[in-house]
Amino acid sequence: MGLPLIGEKVPEFEAVTTKGVIKFPDDFKGKWVVLFSHPADFTPVCTTEFYAFQKRYDEFQELNTELVGLSIDQVFSHIKWVEWIKEKLGLEIKFPVIADDRGKIAEMLGMIHPAKGTNTVRAVFIIDPKGILRAILYYPQELGRNMDEILRMVRGLQTVDENGVALPANWPNNELVKDEAIVPPANNVKDAEKRLKEYECYDWWFCHKKLK
Repeated sequence: MGLPLIGEKVPEFEAVTTKGVIKFPDDFKGKWVVLFSHPADFTPVCTTEFYAFQKRYDEFQELNTELVGLSIDQVFSHIKWVEWIKEKLGLEIKFPVIADDRGKIAEMLGMIHPAKGTNTVRAVFIIDPKGILRAILYYPQELGRNMDEILRMVRGLQTVDENGVALPANWPNNELVKDEAIVPPANNVKDAEKRLKEYECYDWWFCHKKLK
């Protein structure tokens, strides 16, 4: 079906997971979701990613955000792998991992790259409480993800929604406006003139403000 588009409703599906059967996205209404795929269980890079996601689990929870993993492995493999992580690395994986052993969900979400066989790529979908796809990240199999950036994206999208603003590069540590937000540009001459009096601006089309 190809890659879903940002701003669209995420496709609905039912799946077996390490935490039982889920209906997606219905079971997560009112919550943000980070749905991510990994190439395979019992692989080094994926293991480091699961460990890193779990280390930040409480931070995601504080942002009203659930983590959901997925790969084309059977649920028995997932269960054994998360048991191994707990036993060998001392960390319990608290989020569900989807067993997409037939690959139907991965195909639906565009998680399979033709050049990489049948394994899922390292895809990340950030979904808002209304089930709308807000951001997509794709990584090659050779490169593990940066979980702090995924946390930053969730925080940023929530801030955008709550304040009706845009956010600059490297927010909240931007080189020009620091932790401030970008005010949406004016769309008429009168508003453009007012902007220069109401906000700090580099010009009428580049104004910024502190968030409350």
